[in-house]
Amino acid sequence: MSASTLDAKRPKLDNEGAAASSSSAGIVTHSGTFHADEALAVNLLRTLPQFKPLSLTRTRDPELISQGAIVVDVGAEYDQSRNRFDHHQRGFEEVFDQKHKTKLSSAGLVWKHYGQAILSQHLSLPLEDARVTLLWNKLYDDFIEAIDGIDNGIPQYPSSATSAYKNKTDLSSRVGYLNPSWNQTATSQEMDVRFERASSMAGGEFFDRVDYTFSAWLPAREIVERAMSRRAELSGDAQGRVLVFDEFASWKDHLFTLEAEQAADASGKGHTPAERILYVVYPDEAGKWRIQAVPETADSFVSRKALPEAWRGVRDAQLDELTGIPGGIFVHASGFIGGHQTREGALKMTQKALEF
Repeated sequence: MSASTLDAKRPKLDNEGAAASSSSAGIVTHSGTFHADEALAVNLLRTLPQFKPLSLTRTRDPELISQGAIVVDVGAEYDQSRNRFDHHQRGFEEVFDQKHKTKLSSAGLVWKHYGQAILSQHLSLPLEDARVTLLWNKLYDDFIEAIDGIDNGIPQYPSSATSAYKNKTDLSSRVGYLNPSWNQTATSQEMDVRFERASSMAGGEFFDRVDYTFSAWLPAREIVERAMSRRAELSGDAQGRVLVFDEFASWKDHLFTLEAEQAADASGKGHTPAERILYVVYPDEAGKWRIQAVPETADSFVSRKALPEAWRGVRDAQLDELTGIPGGIFVHASGFIGGHQTREGALKMTQKALEF
């Protein structure tokens, strides 16, 4: 990119703003060293029609800040009605909702107030579509809350925990590396160019995550939700302890989330929660069938009910002899997974396993 192109595209500089009008201030954030929260916040705002045409002003000048159409991460003021979204002022304790404890940064504030509109715009979905609200919450949990926590200096782990390794590859670190090092100097113009790189990187990664969540995570949730609603019918287990998929879907994360949601819903209505799911049956890439024991938690290696100990580490004809079900392929030595040639055989293996 040529110097003239950069000059034409660069935002207004601090020293150019003395005579700036209200409209020229546009989106305002602070000058100097930048961070992931305002880099992402600015990129998010630029996806909305009302903010997309606005210029960006990076400044700490109170007069220019007062002229901003929307101000993020500077100004010591949080007032949604006036589009003021700073989090540094004394007494600020805003969180995303009552289920969260992490104090918001400018990224979290923009997502809290504009996230649903941003998703509606990006995915071409009606604002009232239930998927918009679902993804708004999901993407806060999976992406933005970490940026809020890091920017506000909130430890991810209790102080008693000792990290086994360093992690300097997260988005906040990568944005930080785009600032000049301690022994470099940079003009305000160069800082603005660096900020634009950081904002573009943060927004690019975020919207990649949006697209993945919409096109992969959400369809998987819908498949798991349908299978859970028919689990007694599809598995033949009247207590609903076996989940059956006729197509593979990434199920683990969704199973635990949906179980928790359904248990909360049942409790609220005075109902007894459904039996926990112990096994999942699904086709593999070779057209065979797998039986997987559900772990205690999504990250656990301990199963709620592992396949029977006598079957573990056994294969083929020897497995058939133990189970009495022809067509067995294997059972892992830990009992967390097994295989069968057919759907019917896999279901029979789960029925026998439930008896142990």
